[in-house]
Amino acid sequence: MRFWYLIIGSIAGGFARYFVAGEIYKRTGTGFPWGTLIVNVTGCLLIGLFNSLAEEKFILSPEQRILMMTGFCGAYTTFSTFILETSGLLRDGEFFLGTANVAVSVLAGYAFFRLGAFLVKII
Repeated sequence: MRFWYLIIGSIAGGFARYFVAGEIYKRTGTGFPWGTLIVNVTGCLLIGLFNSLAEEKFILSPEQRILMMTGFCGAYTTFSTFILETSGLLRDGEFFLGTANVAVSVLAGYAFFRLGAFLVKII
């Protein structure tokens, strides 16, 4: 049954990302990635709310966490999960690991993005 919660959440999150970003880009143009920025920060807001509801208020069941956090937020934006995990490292006093996660994710992400583009050029 958990698999279905993941599927439903993922479908909803994917559609939400498409429509939210699309509406933002219609209004702002594409000169700056406002659509992606808005999706990322609202995804962080949502995963923060859902995580607190689950861990502090004990309102969300494991299935609801799969539906809303893994499924919806995961498809809406993986940036929210990145922030959640980095926040956990910093909360646990792992300043070096939290900082390293941010730095390596951004730098390695960009490097691998460029590598992918380069590989296409040489194929």
